[in-house]
Amino acid sequence: MAFLKSITGHKARAGLAALALALSSTVTLAAEKLQYFTWSGYELPDFNKSFLAAHPDGVEASIFGDDDDAFTKVKAGFRPDIAHPCYDKVARWNKEGLLQPIDTKRIKNWDSIFPVFKNLPDLQAGDGKVWMVPWDWGNTSILYRTDLVKNPEASWNLLWDKQYAGRMATIDAVHDTPIVAALLAGVNPFDMTPAEMDKVAAKLREQRPLLSSYTTDMTSVEQALASGQLVAAMTWNASATSLKKQGVPVEFMKPKEGMLTWACGFVMLKDAKNVDLAYDFINSRLDADSGKFLIQSYGYGSSLSTAFAGVSKDELEKLQLPSDPEVMLKSTIFTGPMKQNDDVAKMFEKVKAGG
Repeated sequence: MAFLKSITGHKARAGLAALALALSSTVTLAAEKLQYFTWSGYELPDFNKSFLAAHPDGVEASIFGDDDDAFTKVKAGFRPDIAHPCYDKVARWNKEGLLQPIDTKRIKNWDSIFPVFKNLPDLQAGDGKVWMVPWDWGNTSILYRTDLVKNPEASWNLLWDKQYAGRMATIDAVHDTPIVAALLAGVNPFDMTPAEMDKVAAKLREQRPLLSSYTTDMTSVEQALASGQLVAAMTWNASATSLKKQGVPVEFMKPKEGMLTWACGFVMLKDAKNVDLAYDFINSRLDADSGKFLIQSYGYGSSLSTAFAGVSKDELEKLQLPSDPEVMLKSTIFTGPMKQNDDVAKMFEKVKAGG
């Protein structure tokens, strides 16, 4: 009987030890899951197939509304491993000490990234390192119903047209709507004096009563355009691509003042816990197939020349997307850092609130 008790006790201790080991392994695996902070729609597994092949269920995505929202959350203490802001915000993140340099020697397809993106100011960290790995680029413009808005002038002024009051929407982001208001006010959007900012504020106040909403929810905007509730809205390429695939009669305008062109990419947080996984993830995202999926699914440009090589010329023409971003940049406004970003943000919030 004593012998049986001894065996039973041994088994119990062995079982507890096995349970403890299993729990420890679970905690370790949980800690090794990459934390990725990104825009809605960019969390799709199709963008990082080779990463998931090597690390099944190895990434957990959190979604932000725009990269000002992302910056605020990270500054307040949220700590992902990788985030996906746009270029114009990188210097701001860096100034707050939120980032660590990314070693381009560990980025396998670095040489395939278009030079116009690799060489952007504020990206270089010295010694072959960068603060952001460019991944996607695209445009901001007016998407309008061609059957409900007949032959409009190719101008951002459409979003100020009183005949469409209550049937227009614009993007609720500092680097979108205020930039357009500045262009129409004849002001440099990226470096304003206080007097010039007053001009921009006046232009935004002129627009406010004409809008259905300020929003970053492109799904709702697309639904409202499809139903005819909206006749025009400021959107990105993906909304145009989506609605055209659905057969909705829309056009993505080329305003005479210029579309906005932006570039975004991956930054690594200073205290990232999963650095090796982060490099694996970035490399997976820089597979040519990932960039091809981005182009064909959303109508956005990939930072990789190799991604464009897999998309036909006819398809690119339908997407209104040149295979060389420098061609696009000759006729658009590139969204760079705004010197008065915080002041413009405060002004924009005041205008939206009725001030």
